Amino acid sequence: MIRIRELRKRSGLTLDEFAKELGVSRATLGFWEQGKFQPSHEMLIRLSDIFGVSVDYLLGRETVKEDELKVALFGGDTVVTDEMWDEVKKFADYVKAKNK
Repeated sequence: MIRIRELRKRSGLTLDEFAKELGVSRATLGFWEQGKFQPSHEMLIRLSDIFGVSVDYLLGRETVKEDELKVALFGGDTVVTDEMWDEVKKFADYVKAKNK
């Protein structure tokens, strides 16, 4: 859960401010950031919504935020619909399968 700390700091929030916003104790947030405890599923979803990242990104399962990848692929001047993004993922799956 180290990414919570990174995202919180990028947002300019102190541990106390963000804990208050989330309605949790400072200690709880600190434990999440240190990886000693995990937030509930509901809190993970809330955190991903607040920071605009996927739950996988928060958990360290993704290294690049999906939005950054979309900007890189589409140049940032196009609205990327869910259908467009699904096509990109299908193509990536095709390329992976072809190279096995």
